Amino acid sequence: MQDIPQTKGQSTSELQQRRWRVLIIASVGVLMGALDTSIVAVALPVMGPQLRLSYSEALWVQAAYLLVLTVLVVPVGRLADIHGPLRLYMLGIFLFALFSVVAAFSPSGLFLILARGFQGVGGALLIATSAAIVTAAFPPEERGRALGFNVMAAAIGFTLGPPLGGLIATHLGWRWIFLVNAPVAVAILVGGWDLLGAERRDRAAERIRGGTSVGSGHIDTLGTALLGVTLAALFVPLSFSPLWGWANTRTISLLALAIVSSVAFIFVEGRVKDPVLDLGLFRRNRVFAGANAATLLSNAATYGVPIFAAVFLEVVQGRSAQETGLILLIQPVVMMVVVPSSGRLSDRLGFRGLATGGMILVAAGIGLLALVSSMASIWLFLAALATVGLGTALFAAPNLFAVMGSVDRSELGVASGVIATTRGGGQGLSIAVLGAIAASKLGPTGGRVILLGKSAGISSAQAFAAGYREAMLVGVGLALASALASLVGERKPEGQEFSEPEVIPAP
Repeated sequence: MQDIPQTKGQSTSELQQRRWRVLIIASVGVLMGALDTSIVAVALPVMGPQLRLSYSEALWVQAAYLLVLTVLVVPVGRLADIHGPLRLYMLGIFLFALFSVVAAFSPSGLFLILARGFQGVGGALLIATSAAIVTAAFPPEERGRALGFNVMAAAIGFTLGPPLGGLIATHLGWRWIFLVNAPVAVAILVGGWDLLGAERRDRAAERIRGGTSVGSGHIDTLGTALLGVTLAALFVPLSFSPLWGWANTRTISLLALAIVSSVAFIFVEGRVKDPVLDLGLFRRNRVFAGANAATLLSNAATYGVPIFAAVFLEVVQGRSAQETGLILLIQPVVMMVVVPSSGRLSDRLGFRGLATGGMILVAAGIGLLALVSSMASIWLFLAALATVGLGTALFAAPNLFAVMGSVDRSELGVASGVIATTRGGGQGLSIAVLGAIAASKLGPTGGRVILLGKSAGISSAQAFAAGYREAMLVGVGLALASALASLVGERKPEGQEFSEPEVIPAP
C-alpha cells in the first residue's frame, strides 16, 4: 500500500497508512444505510397484507427510522468527538444489522415499526461518523476525492434500492430485504476490527501531542429530548389523522404538545453552552438560514415521491413490485449522473440560480405525477420521475455549497449537523404530511383497511388515487417554496469567496 508523503516534522497516523481500507469500510456502511431506505419503499405494498398493515402504519415503517435518526444524528456526532468516530461507526454497523434481522422476523406491524426505530439508532451512528472517519484518514490533498467517493456510495445505495427491492420482494419475499444487511455487516466488522486499535493509538498520540482532534464536549440531552418530543408529537397525528380525524382528542393533544415542546426547545437551545441545534446561526446568517429552509422544504416535497408512487403503481395500476422497482430506478440514476456536473456548475454560476432552477424542475416533475390516472402510461411516470431526479440533482450540490460555504471553518461541524437535522426533518414531514393527504379520501374506515397490497378494494384504490393527486399538488407548492428560499441571501463582498467545505454530510 502506498504511504502518504511526509514532510519534515510531520507524522503519519495508522489510519492514514490504511486510508483506502478505511474509505471502503466507511463507504460500504453508508451504502447499506441508503440502500435500506430505498429498498423498503418498494417492498411496503408486498409486506402490507402479510403484516396486516393499515396505510398509516405502513408509513411509520419509514417514519420511525427517520424520526430516530433525525433526533440522534447531531448528539451522536458530539459523542464521536469524545469517543472516536470509528468506534461508534462499528457499533452502528452492529446495531443496524442486529435490528435488520429483528425486523425480518417481525410478526406484526407494530413490532416492525419498533425494530425500524432501533435500526434508526444504528443509522444515526453510521451517518454521523462516516464522513468524519474519512476526513481523519485522508490528508487534505486527497480528502475531496475520498469524500466524493463516500457520498457516491450513498447515491449508489439509493439507486440500487428500487430494482433490488422489487427483485427480492418478488422472488424471495420481503423479509430478505432486511436479511441481506447481515452478511454485509459481518464483512465490515471483520474487515475493520483491527482498525479500532489503530484509531485508539492515533487518538492517544494526538492527546500526547496536545492536538484538538481528540474531542471533548457536553451533550445537550435536554435539547435532544425536546427535539424528539416535538418531532414525534408532530409526525404521529399527521400520519394517523385519516384514522383519528382532526377533531379527535388524540390529534389535538399531540399537536398542542408539539407546539409547547417546540417553544421549550427554542428557549433551551438559546441558553445552553453546546446546543444540539445552534439556532444562533439562523439569526446571524441569512444564506445559512435560507439554504437550510430550502433543504427542509425540498426534502418535504421529494422524499415521499417514490414511496407514494410505489403504492400507486402497485395498488392502483396493479403492477408487480419488480416492475415498480425498475420504473422508480430512473430518478436516482438521473441524480447520480447529473450531481457531479451540478457541483462544477455551482463553482461557475453560483448556488442561487442552480438551486432555484432545480427546485422549479422538481415542481414540474411532481406536477406531472399529479396528472396520472389508473390508466396512465409508464412513459408519463418515467418522464415525471426523471424530471424530479434532474431538478433534485441540480439543487443538491449548490445547496450544500451554500450551507457549508456560508460559515467559518470553525463552524463546519455544526453546519454539517444542522443540515443533517433539517434534511431528516423534511423527510419525516414528507411522509407524514403528504401521506396524510394521500389517505385523506379514505376516511376513518378506509384508513384502517389493508391498503398496501392486493387486498385493497377498488373503492379504496380509487380513493387513494384521488388523495395521491392532491398530495402531489401540495408537493408542487413545497418545491416552489424551496425555490423561493434558495434565493435568500446577501451578495458576497467583492473578491470574497466561500470557504471550501471540509466535511460533506451524506445525502
